[in-house]
Amino acid sequence: MSYKIETNCIQAGYTPKSGEPRVIPIIQSTTFKYETGEEMGKLFDLEAEGYFYSRLQNPTCDMVAAKIATLEGGSAAMLTSSGQAANFIAVFNICSCGDHIISSSQIYGGTFNLFSVTMKKMGIEVTFVSPDCTEEELNAAFKENTKLVFGETISNPSLCVLDIEMFAKTAHAHGVPLMIDNTFATPVNCRPIEWGADIVTHSTTKYMDGHAGTVGGVIVDSGKFDWDAHAEKYPGLTTPDDSYHGVVYTKKFGLEKAYITKATAQLMRDFGCGQAPMNAYMINLGLESLHVRMPRHCENAQKVAEFLENHPNVSWINYCGLKGNKYYDLAQKYMPNGSCGVISFGVKGGKEGASKFMSRLQLAAIVTHVADARTCVLHPATTTHRQMNDEELIEAGVTADLIRLSVGIENADDIIADIKQALEG
Repeated sequence: MSYKIETNCIQAGYTPKSGEPRVIPIIQSTTFKYETGEEMGKLFDLEAEGYFYSRLQNPTCDMVAAKIATLEGGSAAMLTSSGQAANFIAVFNICSCGDHIISSSQIYGGTFNLFSVTMKKMGIEVTFVSPDCTEEELNAAFKENTKLVFGETISNPSLCVLDIEMFAKTAHAHGVPLMIDNTFATPVNCRPIEWGADIVTHSTTKYMDGHAGTVGGVIVDSGKFDWDAHAEKYPGLTTPDDSYHGVVYTKKFGLEKAYITKATAQLMRDFGCGQAPMNAYMINLGLESLHVRMPRHCENAQKVAEFLENHPNVSWINYCGLKGNKYYDLAQKYMPNGSCGVISFGVKGGKEGASKFMSRLQLAAIVTHVADARTCVLHPATTTHRQMNDEELIEAGVTADLIRLSVGIENADDIIADIKQALEG
């Protein structure tokens, strides 16, 4: 049967047989026993499905990955140790030294640094474009060696809404996939694959876990991008892999499994940034209530945004649920049922005003986190984005007075009362 997303949040990924555990079991084992070496050898040669070492794959992790793939409408998925690991593996799976990528400039500071510093050292160049760029401006950023386009559904922390359909259309016209980080919207509010995205990543640390309990990430492949049609661009998928006796991933595993199989068999093998089974189990607990929590996050954030919009001590506010917001129409197109619980705004008084405001908060906590059940707040220019210079901060949409407020699922009146007393202090 085909189920709606609310049902899949609870049921997808694992169907127990008679006498098996009702909930996803924690397979807390590094290794798996076989009767003969030949059986295990087939696993090492990618000739059979199964498990031999949890650095590459683990049953608990695969069950949770399968659930997330279902939620996103993808064909396969792989859990990683963090959202950062997910974005790195997702890009490096199809890029290598001498390649080029295009990325929205307004993305999470850690991802910006990953692309502009760390991957640059690996010989992968990046061109940053405005998330508000025109199709012509995006076209101009492509080079002969461009391998992918990257963006965030809702950027962290500037909260730009990406025109996914336009970015996908342009990427495909150049024969490359569109990769979308869907952390803030979650598949409950937006499914980028339905708008043309080819690969979706998440920091599962955020809304998917929902309780600041465990760090993790996930990569979801749509299974729709035709790697063979652009074989010269993606030799890692379309030519023999000598480390696995010459297997050609697209030929052996088809478009639906080639990308994730390569990421698992090659990169997880070599980098070892997989997720622990216990972490996957905890993320699944969060996923089971994701469809209940997200509407409450959005409902609370809308009320808080409307309060902030009219407060004299607030100099500006960005939340795409407000009708006057520049991203309102895009948000209605891609996320008609709500976007996320994160708001960015400026307090009068600049950086000093922001600091004083945050120090007076009582319910909302100052933490290096976002998107969980508890209301929390951060000043990105001096924390998550502090590695950037002034020019890069402007390009990333992070002003000196920007406050990122993650609205939790507490009582909305209590959240507003806390903000009110802090602003008026």
